[in-house]
Amino acid sequence: METAMHSFLVSVPQAAALWVVMLGGVLLAAAAIARNQRPSAPPVVDDDLRFAEEISVAADRAAATAARRRAEWATAQERLDAAWLAYDVADRTAREAAKAAAFPLISKRRKPDENRARERYLHHAASAACRNHDLSIAQLNDVFAHRGWNPRLHPVVQESLLRQAVRSHRFDEYQSALRAERASWQEAESAAEALRSLRLEAAAAVTRAGAGQAVSDEHWFADQWTTAELPAAA
Repeated sequence: METAMHSFLVSVPQAAALWVVMLGGVLLAAAAIARNQRPSAPPVVDDDLRFAEEISVAADRAAATAARRRAEWATAQERLDAAWLAYDVADRTAREAAKAAAFPLISKRRKPDENRARERYLHHAASAACRNHDLSIAQLNDVFAHRGWNPRLHPVVQESLLRQAVRSHRFDEYQSALRAERASWQEAESAAEALRSLRLEAAAAVTRAGAGQAVSDEHWFADQWTTAELPAAA
């Protein structure tokens, strides 16, 4: 009887310890399962920062594009100014030639080779004007084909007509330069607007992430010029 009681008393602590270990294992397993089943919060901050970095890269490319477009627009402005000056010179020259041709010419019997000499003069003067880009190739072809040109006219009259043709050519070039300048201005303005939008979007993403990173001022150079600041086309 004493031996049985002794065995019972000895086994009770061991059984209690075993139950404690089993209960602890069950609790740990339940905690692990609950932790695995708990929905994890989405990494909003990391996504916003990653998005801000991607937008920043796109904005850097847009900045390069905006700078290139603005340089192209400045070049188009210079070409427009040069075209206007060339037209202004051609207009004044044509007016002076018209005044000289207004005086009456003495009518006299022409020499046998005078018509040939007048034709050579017209062809030579037109070729020289074309080499100087004062006449277009199409106009030069008209001169040599005598389409709208009379090679027998007096050289003074021919010179006046040539100056008028030069003025017409220079005006066409000015109109072409004006259209190119306006198109270049539109492209530059669109590129600047795209840059501003990308910079604002990148700054908003950084703000949402709580990083508090300020966008560098050098990236906002496109904000320094707007449509209102651009000079009106001539």
